[in-house]
Amino acid sequence: MVIGFRGLSIDQASPLSRALNNNMLGGVILFDYDVASKTRPRNISSPQQLQQLTSSLQCSTQIPLFIMVDQEGGKVARLNETNGYSRGLSASNIAAMNNQPTIIDLFDKVASQLASSGINVNLAPVVDLCSNPDNPIIARLDRCFSADPNQVSQVAALFMDSHKKYNVLTSLKHFPGHGSSQHDSHLGYVDVSTSWSANELQPFNTLIKKNQVDMIMVAHVFNKHIDPVWPASLSYKTIHDLLIEQLGFKGLIISDDLQMAALQHQYSEEEILYHAILAGNDLLVYGNNLKYDEDILFHNISIVKKLLNEGKISESRIEQSWRKIERIKQQLK
Repeated sequence: MVIGFRGLSIDQASPLSRALNNNMLGGVILFDYDVASKTRPRNISSPQQLQQLTSSLQCSTQIPLFIMVDQEGGKVARLNETNGYSRGLSASNIAAMNNQPTIIDLFDKVASQLASSGINVNLAPVVDLCSNPDNPIIARLDRCFSADPNQVSQVAALFMDSHKKYNVLTSLKHFPGHGSSQHDSHLGYVDVSTSWSANELQPFNTLIKKNQVDMIMVAHVFNKHIDPVWPASLSYKTIHDLLIEQLGFKGLIISDDLQMAALQHQYSEEEILYHAILAGNDLLVYGNNLKYDEDILFHNISIVKKLLNEGKISESRIEQSWRKIERIKQQLK
C-alpha cells in the first residue's frame, strides 16, 4: 500500500513510524497542500526540508520505499514556487513547443529536481488524450499533451527517458483513458461509456511495446463496453484481461487514489480492497488527503487479513504482486 500522511518530518510516536519500522509500507505519496484541512504546507516546505524528510523515510525502513509525487508540471506540481521550487510548464504547453531538444531539457530538469529531493517515483506522465476540451480534470487543467495519440506517445516517451537518466520511476495515467470524460472522479461517479474510444488505448499500447513503462495507474472511470459492472480500478476485465493479457503489460499496476468519491460513494472499504486486489492492482494508493485517518494503513491491513482468512483472496495473489514490487525496487538501491 502507498499511504499519504501529515507532517514535514516523521513523528516517531506516529502510526507511520511504526509502519516503517516494521516494513509494512510499500510507499508514501507526498503533497504540498492538505485538502481536508485546507492548509499548507503538508509535506513539502523547502528543498532542504524535503531532502531531510525523504532521507529519514528511507532510513526508517529496511526495504526501499517508493516515495511518490504528482509532478506533471503546470497546475499539478507538488514541488512548486510556494515551497522553493519552480513549477514548470504544463503538459499542453510543452507539447505545443514542438521542439524536441527544448522538451528534453525541460523534462531533464524535472527529473533532476526530483532525484536530488529523494523522490523516486513521479506519478506522471498523463497520456490521456485531449479529446474533450471541456474535461474538468484533464484538458481544462492542461494536463494532457495532445488529442493526437501519436504525439502523446512521442512526448511521453521523452518524459520517461529523462526520468530514467536520474533513476526516477514513472507511471502512465489514467488507464484505460480519462480524456473523454465529462466529470471528475475525485468528486463522484464517472461514466465514459458514450464518450470513450479505443484510440485512447494507443499511447499505452505503443509505450508498452517499447518496453519502457515502469508503472501504469488505473482510473476510476466506468465503461460498460469494457466491464458492465465495475469501474476500471476495480475491474478484472480492465486490468487483467485488457491491460495484462491483451496489451501485455508486465510492469507495476497502481490504483488511482482509492479514497476518491467515484469509489467511496459507491462501495464499502472492504469491497474496494477486495476488488482492487482481485482485479490485478499491485500498489493500492490511499492519498489520505481528501479525508484523513492516521491509522488507515493498519485498518486496511486488517481488512486484507480478514479477506485472506475467509479465503476470498489467496496468498498467492498477494505474493504475485509482492514479487513484482520487489523486482522493481531492486532498481532503487
